[in-house]
Amino acid sequence: MTVAPGVLAPPDAFDRAQRLREQLAHHNHRYYVLDDPEVPDAEYDRLLRELQSLEAQHPALVTQDSPTQRVGAEPVKAFGEVVHELPMLSLGNAFDEAEVQAFDKRVRELLDTDDDIEYAAEPKLDGLAISLLYRDGQLMRGATRGNGIKGEDITQNVRTIRAVPLRLKGPGCPPLVEVRAEAYIAKKDFESYNAQAAARGEKTFVNPRNSAAGSLRQLDPRLTAKRPLSIYCYGVGKIEGEALPAKQSEILQQLRGWGLRTSPDVEVVRGAAGCLDYHRRISARRVSLPYEIDGVVYKVDWLAFQQELGFVSRAPRWAIAHKFPAQEELTEIIDVLFSVGRTGALTPTAKLKPVFVGGVTVSNATLHNMDEIERKDVRIGDWVMIRRAGDVIPEVIGVVRDRRPPHARVIELPARCPICDSAVIRVEGEAVARCSGGLICPAQRKEAIKHYASRRAMDIEGLGEKLIDQLVDRDMVHTLDDIYRLNLEQLTGLERMGEKSARNLLDGIERSKRTTLANFVYALGIREVGESTARALAGHFGNLDAIMKADAQALQQVADVGPVVAQHVATFFQQSHNREVIRSLRERGVNWPDAEPAAPRGDALVGRTFVVTGTIEGVTREDIKQRLLALGAKVSGSVSKKTTAVIVGENPGSKFRKAEELGVPIIGADELHDLLGVNPD
Repeated sequence: MTVAPGVLAPPDAFDRAQRLREQLAHHNHRYYVLDDPEVPDAEYDRLLRELQSLEAQHPALVTQDSPTQRVGAEPVKAFGEVVHELPMLSLGNAFDEAEVQAFDKRVRELLDTDDDIEYAAEPKLDGLAISLLYRDGQLMRGATRGNGIKGEDITQNVRTIRAVPLRLKGPGCPPLVEVRAEAYIAKKDFESYNAQAAARGEKTFVNPRNSAAGSLRQLDPRLTAKRPLSIYCYGVGKIEGEALPAKQSEILQQLRGWGLRTSPDVEVVRGAAGCLDYHRRISARRVSLPYEIDGVVYKVDWLAFQQELGFVSRAPRWAIAHKFPAQEELTEIIDVLFSVGRTGALTPTAKLKPVFVGGVTVSNATLHNMDEIERKDVRIGDWVMIRRAGDVIPEVIGVVRDRRPPHARVIELPARCPICDSAVIRVEGEAVARCSGGLICPAQRKEAIKHYASRRAMDIEGLGEKLIDQLVDRDMVHTLDDIYRLNLEQLTGLERMGEKSARNLLDGIERSKRTTLANFVYALGIREVGESTARALAGHFGNLDAIMKADAQALQQVADVGPVVAQHVATFFQQSHNREVIRSLRERGVNWPDAEPAAPRGDALVGRTFVVTGTIEGVTREDIKQRLLALGAKVSGSVSKKTTAVIVGENPGSKFRKAEELGVPIIGADELHDLLGVNPD
């Protein structure tokens, strides 16, 4: 029986469908979240078939959160873009016990306490970070982490994962909550899937992590639905209408109460010793765990402490990933080739006899630079140890000297650029050698254009690597502004470029003209200026002309810009050819709204360093810090002989005692107000 869209189903069918959905959601939760099923698979399948039959007879009964909708929708042409409500930050890494102890020490110093800190510790799954957005309890959107600011809309794929509830359960669900999770494939499911794929003569996956990431990025959700994906939730991003519990560990309990799956191996531990003991215990269980992990994560448990600690660049100060030792293998260096990057840096890459390590076959490994080659005494023909840690580029970590063959050859830095034949220069004191060809070097030109057109920079859709190679090789683009001179006739003359593709590219180029100051500064490819630094420069100065006029000293007034980066920025804008390209880009229509500049800094306290400890009535420590920075001072988290003074309030911690030991001047509340030039009333 077929019912026209909009026609209501009979009341008894409506009630039965509602009951079936509730039963199936309950059994899904018991099976996929609690791992404690109440009914056999055959009974679950019977209930599901009954609901499918009812919905087929009465299409008006179909709801977005129906269990029947997990099979996958029609394929999509491309993933849409999602801007995360709150950034999905990456974590800093620790690779040994000393780095964990240093992390714990930094946390205690910043919180100004000698007491042990409580940490929520949990295994670090080797999967793909995703975001789940629920509105009024219903799953509305799924997204990848992407670059932390923007991700890909994978809602249809996420809906196929049975461990993801389509509707939250229990009372107290907030009007809106964004849940952060890790998608993964369990070891047994991975092995079973590969065995079945091999039996069908299909391609098998190399490792669970790659298979999870690949499954979620299928354009056809029906393919994703066939993959044995699962999730563990580890935190909350944006939330509206409800206050979060006071602790990270309690947030995980709340997520479980809403029907979301969290790791059963989460523990609250005390201090660095507790963290290290947890790491040792999880490491011992690593092989027997049902999923792949590459370390553990420690998060300061109290949210109030997390907020006080804040963030540095794109990582929180209150959390760290303690990675397991990298996987290593032995192989032979066949040759060494030098590549040229967008800044002209020559990077030596070892061509290897292929070896399987860390779940993939490796045939190349970085040698970093000539200093590293000389320090390790690496030669062509050597047997070497290769390390691969997660997604990090494999590296040569050492030479097996007693296996060095007689024909092993010393690696020499090329005197001429392998791309443009310009002289290679190695500045004294720098490890990196660079091609002197600048923009006449096709390699640098290509890499500069790739960076400029990339998604995080000017985001020129359609201007990919192969097309850039053609444009540069045919002398159609010499400098960045030439991109905006391209026309339809030129583009349709390129390989695999029809008129429609050419028009789409020109549209993409036109759209890129409207950008932001931060994106434009980042797109210029200034050495050591990443997205975070570009945003800081834009926010501090407000407009490009002010940045271009700033000298190194003025640039150092920007948060997180030190003398090296300041010099790179100043030098870049002092070059006449760079200024000419920027002028031409603006003439070609590249534009952005000026940012609101940060409050100008004074210079009354330039060159002085202060430390703040204790509580001062009427003003927060963050307030004091910002006022000191506005006057040109630096604010440190630790006391040393170089500290100008320590600002001390009520109940000071160890920093006060350290200042007394070192004879560092102490500033009280009254002197502080005089120093800042403010009236405490």
